[in-house]
Formats: sequence, structure tokens, C-alpha cells
Amino acid sequence: MKRIKVALIAHDKKKLDLAMFVKEWKDVFSKCELYATSTTGKVIEEKIGLSVNKFQSGPYGGDLQIGSMIVNKDIDFVIFLRDPLTAQPHEPDVSALLRVCDVHNVPLATNLATAEALVLEIEKKIAKENTDEQRE
Repeated sequence: MKRIKVALIAHDKKKLDLAMFVKEWKDVFSKCELYATSTTGKVIEEKIGLSVNKFQSGPYGGDLQIGSMIVNKDIDFVIFLRDPLTAQPHEPDVSALLRVCDVHNVPLATNLATAEALVLEIEKKIAKENTDEQRE
């Protein structure tokens, strides 16, 4: 079974929110291949116990590394909890990542409400793949 590839990114003030969200949906995320920027990935590994493929932190190019994976069709979903109230020094990189998701039609959640909608879709895809495998 091909594992669904999910990128998890969060600005500093949103990292705990993302960790709590991943914990709530751990049963779904445990069936996915996870990718994250450095600090976000470390938080998820330490607090939730899931394995995460980590890139550089966002300001050091991690957003762009994930964007490259999207361009190469190596990411299926992106959850990027952004802090809309704090200026980010790497805002051009953030904008580039969002644009790449749009250009390549990759589902993107930037807040907890849309993240939940994406996880429900991921859960549906996993269930469908399991059903398809049982038929074979």
C-alpha cells in the first residue's frame, strides 16, 4: 500500500497547536509518511512519538525544500499552521510554498478547521485503499 505523504509545518506560536492536533489524529497520521520542517518535526517526534522526515527550519529553507517535493509530486497534503498576527522574516518562502500548492493542486490547510477537513479526507483515502486491497 502506498502511504499518503503529508507535510506538517507550523510557525513558532502554532507548533503546540499542531502537536495537539496530530496527537488527536494520531491513528490517521501513523498510517502516513510525515515530512516537516526541523523544529516542527522534532516537536511531533518528541511529544507524539511519530517518525518524521525532517528538513531545515522554515527560515533556513525548509519551506522551499517541501515546496520542491510538491513540485516533484512527492507530497499529497500540506498542513501549514500559520501565525497571521506575527510578521515572518521568511514570508517570501511561505508565499512561494502556498503558491506551489495552488499551482500543483495540492490540498493545503492553514488553520485547524481546514486541517481537520484534510485529515478526514486522508482518513477516507486510507479506508478506500484498505478496501481496495481486500478486494484483490
